[in-house]
Amino acid sequence: MNREWIAARIPHRGNMCLLDEVSGWSADHIECLATSHTDPAHPLRAEGRLGAANGIEYAAQAMAVHGALTAGSEAAPRQGYLTSVRGASLHVERLDDLAGALRVRAERLSGDHNQVLYRFSLHQGERCLVEGRAAVVLDAEQLEAGKQP
Repeated sequence: MNREWIAARIPHRGNMCLLDEVSGWSADHIECLATSHTDPAHPLRAEGRLGAANGIEYAAQAMAVHGALTAGSEAAPRQGYLTSVRGASLHVERLDDLAGALRVRAERLSGDHNQVLYRFSLHQGERCLVEGRAAVVLDAEQLEAGKQP
């Protein structure tokens, strides 16, 4: 599953789709590869730099792809919203000065039909760059309206 496949299944288009490919997945995890962190035109760069906290966006996109994969090819993926990030550790200051691909991993820890909790990490080789946990609420607009998806 390449970048075009990914971009067709998440809300991010153009250079805001940060992932290049899905390298593996199961019902409880996904691993993706990304090289966009080296792009001088990266949309999340500030003052010419891509800070390590932007690794959370890479992880969030991996979570969205995981949701699309676990929904199956017949169902449209549900809209998800990142509602909290906990225990985040940034082990580097920036991502743009790292050569080579990033490995983005998200592991589903728990969830139901409305919420999912993931543990995430970004690595380059064996080096952990960013890690933490994130909660995702699915179909938040329906929850606000008191409807069940």
